[in-house]
Amino acid sequence: MKRPPVTLTSVLLAAFAASAFAGTQKPAALQRPAAPAGAPRSAQSTVAPALYSGPPPQAPLAFPGVPAPPVLEQQAAYVLMDATTGAIIAQKAPDLAWPPASLTKLMTAYLTYQAIARGTIQLDQAVPISVAAWHTGGSRMFISPNMTVSVDELLHGLIIDSGNDAAVALAQAVAGNRGSFVGLMNHEAQVLGLTGTHYTNVDGLPDPDLHTTAMDVARLSRAILQTYPQYLKISIQKHYTYNNIRQRNWNPVLFHDATVDGLKTGLTKEAGHCIDATAIRNGRRLIAVVLGGPTWTASTHDIEALLDYGYQFYTNATVIAPGKAVGTLSAPTYRETSVPVAPARGVTMTIPSLALQKLKTDLVLDPPPPAGVRRGQTVGTLSVSVDGKALASVPVVAVADDPRAGFFELLLRRVKAAL
Repeated sequence: MKRPPVTLTSVLLAAFAASAFAGTQKPAALQRPAAPAGAPRSAQSTVAPALYSGPPPQAPLAFPGVPAPPVLEQQAAYVLMDATTGAIIAQKAPDLAWPPASLTKLMTAYLTYQAIARGTIQLDQAVPISVAAWHTGGSRMFISPNMTVSVDELLHGLIIDSGNDAAVALAQAVAGNRGSFVGLMNHEAQVLGLTGTHYTNVDGLPDPDLHTTAMDVARLSRAILQTYPQYLKISIQKHYTYNNIRQRNWNPVLFHDATVDGLKTGLTKEAGHCIDATAIRNGRRLIAVVLGGPTWTASTHDIEALLDYGYQFYTNATVIAPGKAVGTLSAPTYRETSVPVAPARGVTMTIPSLALQKLKTDLVLDPPPPAGVRRGQTVGTLSVSVDGKALASVPVVAVADDPRAGFFELLLRRVKAAL
């Protein structure tokens, strides 16, 4: 599509109009400031360094001998999650209510991809830009009412540029207006079990009633990765150029760690420097969320500390293999007298790496049913533990039919046993 040429005057006028309008909505101090010309994004800061009190960090899966998780005193809250299993490797104040800033746009993107999947909008669909989108304050991709932008371009502007104008344009394209879209956001938060999250807008500009938690951010991120992994094709990009304006990705961890390919950041005076990052190393993906950091440098360092901890001291392992016989059910009154048994399902879980050499499996079988068993019938339990700490337990089932032997067969067995 043809776009109007960009001039310095047009950009300045757009920025002036947006800031003037935003000033009637939110105090200027609550908006993310622009960096000085040529300064890296990591140099931006609206929050003085602080040390947060509160509960100590926890490692829910740890046992004696596993190193403690990072303290990260400059973060108000954090969560480290395995993306495959959903297991929480480390956490600090995971349910603390916190302003999400632009992490709000994770849900904006999620609902946009959902609408694309349902066919209500198309990736290449042209979206007319409203005055409301143009006037949205804060970070922008610099769209205006004389432009028609595709959904794909708006997603790039939302995820890479963290454009508040792109967020409003997408909300209007999906739901007709911002109010209806916010309703969809809160409904989807309930569907996904984000019990500590409440949305009041589509972009994350400060609002007393807008809040989330580190745990909810991790859960939403996992839902994005599982359902709409194409998000990462955008979030991994370090720069995006739209209408001849080139902007740097807000995620500073992308420029520090080649294994990181997403997801989003947020910054306001109230929220601090928030980073939601995901990395994949040796085929294993983790999600790390930090909230409330004093600088991008500090939050980047803390994200790396979490990722390094998770990859060094934890692993994913199949502790119970599906369909593999683990024993036999002895049944003298059955036709075959013994029946192989196997777990009803496999269990792959996140465990401390040290646990691999300490896994203990216990098979407990029920008394054989008098009438015999059918294939798939539950006949016991298989449990796995480490140093007495239970890791998993699944039903054990018969892998074949074995009916009760007939009267004469049982009589013949008794005679043979007596000889």
